Amino acid sequence: MALIQSTLIWVVYAVVIALVVAVASIFVFLYQSPRERSATVSIVCIFTLTSLLATLLLLPVDIALVSSTTSSKLGRRKDWATDASVANIVYTIKIVYYALYSLDAVLCLLVVPFTYFWYEEYDEVAAEEGTQTIGSRFLGALKYTLAFVALVVILFLVGFFVPVARDRNGAHYGLDYFRRILEENHGERALTFAIGLLITVGTLIYVLYTAAGFALLPVAFIKSAPAISAPTLTANTASALEQNRERQRQLEGRSAGSSEGLSSKDQRELDALVREERTLVRRERLAAEARGEHSHWLVKTWMKIEAVFRPLKLLGGFVLMIVAIVVWVSMLLTGIDKAKNSVCKSHCGYVLGHINIVNPMNWILVKSSKIFPIDYVIFLILILFFFFSSVVGMASIGIRFLWLRLFQIRNGHTSPQAMLMGTVMLTLMALAINYAVAMLVAPQYSHFGPQTYCDKPLRHPTDQPDCSEHRKLRPCSESADSQAARNVCTASVGSTFLDTITVNFSFFGAVDFWAQFVFLAVYLIVFVVSLFRVPKLDQYETDADAEEEEEEGLLASTGRRFGATWQDITGRAKDYGSSNGRGAGHGNTE
Repeated sequence: MALIQSTLIWVVYAVVIALVVAVASIFVFLYQSPRERSATVSIVCIFTLTSLLATLLLLPVDIALVSSTTSSKLGRRKDWATDASVANIVYTIKIVYYALYSLDAVLCLLVVPFTYFWYEEYDEVAAEEGTQTIGSRFLGALKYTLAFVALVVILFLVGFFVPVARDRNGAHYGLDYFRRILEENHGERALTFAIGLLITVGTLIYVLYTAAGFALLPVAFIKSAPAISAPTLTANTASALEQNRERQRQLEGRSAGSSEGLSSKDQRELDALVREERTLVRRERLAAEARGEHSHWLVKTWMKIEAVFRPLKLLGGFVLMIVAIVVWVSMLLTGIDKAKNSVCKSHCGYVLGHINIVNPMNWILVKSSKIFPIDYVIFLILILFFFFSSVVGMASIGIRFLWLRLFQIRNGHTSPQAMLMGTVMLTLMALAINYAVAMLVAPQYSHFGPQTYCDKPLRHPTDQPDCSEHRKLRPCSESADSQAARNVCTASVGSTFLDTITVNFSFFGAVDFWAQFVFLAVYLIVFVVSLFRVPKLDQYETDADAEEEEEEGLLASTGRRFGATWQDITGRAKDYGSSNGRGAGHGNTE
């Protein structure tokens, strides 16, 4: 029975990873510019995004496996869950975690930078002339990557030798849980230090990009339906462009037959037609992109699926907005709880001994975790919400250094360099999301899931507690330090790893904790602003009419938008009867 349950949990994880590969592939092909697409860049980005999402989505598997060793109704371990069996489960999960965390660090610090310089080293002229070989290109990329190699070596050397936090007034080592996670293995210490530093760096990015996207993504869902379909936009633009050029030919023919040239009135009209032609050509290009012309088959398939489900996106936007508010409230409540009731405050990164203030998201996940995989579905939705919020944040703000925009993330217009830079940022933000979810959004669920223990005196330390008659069940927590709790409760490996970082390197824990309040503040500001001003994602140069249409509001022209959705699905255009090009509309070409 135990083997079947364990196998089922891993099979669900494998299915989710397959889904993650599809999500990562769609993201890369959807955002990367078709003209500059590189197979190497695409593969590295897809693999890196799959690895980071696999790391995030391992936590519910971790919780389900350690929770399967206990009976939450009786507050005791199951008969098959001997100390050796539990230790074997924990050891297996630990290997997977360390492998994924190490892979994330190597991809972020070595593979992606090397791929960036590998792409930059390519010289089309030299390649055609045969003066650039694969070897010379490899050496050129490796030369610039050596700085990152040195950075990785320094990180692990510092982590190998840096002393861990020691007992400060005995505050956080009085409990057995915290004594156990003090790191003494130098190899593990080096890895925890490196990941802790990456989490802290990622948190500094996450408080800006993910917080902004967390507020903007639901609004983007609500306003995602275009006011005019892509086929109609193509047809009307082509018709308006043909009329515009015909009128220009008439005016140019008139000037050719006159020695004095065009009159001032005709010249003004010709200048206006030339400007309008540029706008219509730009619209024609946008319409082609909206229809997926010259796009990868995966992008075309995604566009069809998106059009089919577009009527549900309005409802989905409101649901996501509610979820975002629930998560925000949950983080705030846990943040207050940690700041007020942490057993050692900044000395151990505000680790909480037990939950004093119940937050709604944690309660939902703990209750649903009693029936796997319901909690996994909820957790998957939550993680993808955070992930795509980070993407929306990057698309809205761009990749910047201080006030300078280095790259822009746009649908179908992202350069390979920007894709690689964005992938590194998403990796760092994913590590920060991992900390936020485990430590603030759902701390009880992330540490022990639905595990309970029987708070009943034992005659012998090796006895199994039994609460079948006397209901004295208590939820497992870090502060549960009785013999009964130690015999039953098993903390998840993922939460223990994060606690190890915050306890051993308390500076990282303190910075990561207080940064969550900055996240909450940024979200609140952007959310309030987005209620009064519609955000503009994937900005293109547009004319005045298009700008006005963008400002119509969240629910404007609902009838036209659902009509446009049907036309995008069928691929048939409808002519709105415009002769001056305005009927082509702008809408949202996502």
